[in-house]
Amino acid sequence: MPTNSFDNFYLSWTPERSKLKRPYYLTLANALEADIISGKLAAGTKLPPQRELADFLDINFTTVTQAYNLCRERNLIYGITGKGTFVSPQTEKKESFPSGKMPSLIELGLVKGFDQIKTPIIEASENVLKKGYIEELYSYTEAAGHLHQRAAGAHWMKQMDVHTDSEHTAIFSGAQNILSAALLSLFKIGDKIAVDEFTYSNLIGLARLSHIRLIPVKSDMQGMITEELEHLCCREGLNGIFLMPNCANPTTCTIPEKRKDELAAVIARHQLILIEDDNTGIPQIADGCYHSMFSRLPEQTIYICSSTMALCNGLRVAFAAFPERFREPLLNALFHLNIKTSSLDAEIMTELILSGKAAKILEQKAGLAKERNRIFDRCFPEAVSPGSEAAFFRWLPVPKLTVDGMETERRLLQLGVNVYCSYRFTVNHNPQNFMRIAISSPHTAADLEKGCMILRDFIRDNLFPDT
Repeated sequence: MPTNSFDNFYLSWTPERSKLKRPYYLTLANALEADIISGKLAAGTKLPPQRELADFLDINFTTVTQAYNLCRERNLIYGITGKGTFVSPQTEKKESFPSGKMPSLIELGLVKGFDQIKTPIIEASENVLKKGYIEELYSYTEAAGHLHQRAAGAHWMKQMDVHTDSEHTAIFSGAQNILSAALLSLFKIGDKIAVDEFTYSNLIGLARLSHIRLIPVKSDMQGMITEELEHLCCREGLNGIFLMPNCANPTTCTIPEKRKDELAAVIARHQLILIEDDNTGIPQIADGCYHSMFSRLPEQTIYICSSTMALCNGLRVAFAAFPERFREPLLNALFHLNIKTSSLDAEIMTELILSGKAAKILEQKAGLAKERNRIFDRCFPEAVSPGSEAAFFRWLPVPKLTVDGMETERRLLQLGVNVYCSYRFTVNHNPQNFMRIAISSPHTAADLEKGCMILRDFIRDNLFPDT
């Protein structure tokens, strides 16, 4: 391929083609990181469109896409739909820290589910390895999982008022992969899905990749407003809806039963495909008062039950329950996308469920979460009350800060605290400012309290003068 001429065409970043080595995407990403860290590319710089950069370097377009995606994961760059890709403001020279290195980081951004609770997981893993049929787990099996593993999943989901069977249960390597399979198999390009005004950030990225439009619905403290959903169904011609009825991520909102009934009536009337994501995975019906959306709309709903946060972040197992009409397309997507979970992981999850260890882990973590919520409430009485007293994260309003979300994250990172601000969770621009604080992620309660003190002082020092 001849070298392209860009003599009379400006690119904001022109890496040297001769310095690229295989794998090209990795060396390209490293070159971009080096130019950002060195200050050669200033914060806010708009990067070349991927096709133009690929043309300039005479490499494949997907190679540039991979490099950009890797730099996004490193928080070096970010994209704005319709505007382009920009250098992230939270990237600074490492020498900006007095000691020449970053301080010990208190993680309040990424939600981790009390990772220190490992003993029951290790015990279950050891028990699985002692079983006589361990060799079978390393053989090729049905993409949806072994029959007894799916049966365990169906049994577990009954505690969440999801009544299904092993033939309508599948095992995926995480909730994100269920979402991927659902969007690609049940929707088409241009379809519209209703979501909360602040919603699961990975769904936003996935919808963009799938060319599916997310339509935000106005909400109150009880979740989506029914009349707003009805209005958008008529105006926009919605095809689906995504709900997190229990302690929604990021807002912690829990939808009460009456609101669920109202929403279910609208969903049924307009024949929307409902994706119900139970991100807690915690049994809900001890008092018999809890009813899932799946139980209300069993022929329209894909129910996602994820263990990742609630049980173990490293155990990539999520169960999906679905009606017969979704079975073939969803399982075809599972097979063709090759997102089957590890048979060993699925067997460990089965062992945890059937031995009763899973329920005990959740009970222990709920106790820890209640303690962490009390600490957080002492530090931030103005925070939004969570939908569950055992919430793993909190939603903190910060409407009067003098800096935007990205700059807030950057400055707090310099202070040794990682948080996620509300811009990460908005489909369209939303002027309301919040922080999602992962109270379950610090290793100890003392670490959480220290992080909250740093955060509280930062908010106090960065308010508008008249507040």
